[in-house]
Amino acid sequence: MSVLLVIPARYASTRYPGKPLVELTGASGEKKSLIRRSWDAAMSVSGVDKVVVATDDDRIRTASEAFGAEVVMTSESCANGTERCAEALENLGGQYDIVVNLQGDAPLTPSWFVEDLIKGLRAHPTAEVATPVLRCDGRALNGFLADRRDGRVGGTTAVFGADKKALYFSKEVVPFTSQVFSDDAATPVFHHVGVYAYRPTALDAYPKWPAGPLETLEGLEQLRFLERDRPVLCVEVEARGRQFWELNNPEDVPRLEIMMREMHVN
Repeated sequence: MSVLLVIPARYASTRYPGKPLVELTGASGEKKSLIRRSWDAAMSVSGVDKVVVATDDDRIRTASEAFGAEVVMTSESCANGTERCAEALENLGGQYDIVVNLQGDAPLTPSWFVEDLIKGLRAHPTAEVATPVLRCDGRALNGFLADRRDGRVGGTTAVFGADKKALYFSKEVVPFTSQVFSDDAATPVFHHVGVYAYRPTALDAYPKWPAGPLETLEGLEQLRFLERDRPVLCVEVEARGRQFWELNNPEDVPRLEIMMREMHVN
């Protein structure tokens, strides 16, 4: 089954304009843009036939082509990464069996998250959409809670049933727990990793649906599938000692840089 990996990137982010071109300093002191670090993460994934950056902005295109990325230009009307992936697939001729959306704000995404996600979708032939979830340790959960106390929109949490089909995704911390966890303790909260694997049928249908109230309220594109009664398979992945965080706000830059130093990511 052929696999296309798309890195959707837009300049005009509401919360953080210009985010793909923000530079992050690695453990060696070298500065690389967020889109470059996302490309490096994508290129480390095995079993992928093609990797492209999908954008509507010439600044991102120029920066991406400068480090050797293949770029697919998409329209400004794309409301989110899923719509951008759908358009990129169409522009490339649609000849792929699985499309992976590696969002350009998660440069610390380990390769095995994506590899396990692809395996998970392949193992469920009736599933059209899959996404990874990572059990939070106390450190990650406390980071989520600190963001909410300080009024920041941080990472996303996921809840799912016994069949691993998503019940809900939220920018709030769900499920609620009053327990206090030490940094290295396992918690009942799952961090939704912002990666998706789709079959072409899902990408064909998605842009034709208007955004529903839950997607609009939460600002989470995957809720459009749930609001249309299209199941989203949650694939649990293992951290293997790696820390994971997305760049959602300017305050996340030093947090990511600390993580890169601790994990010796250059």
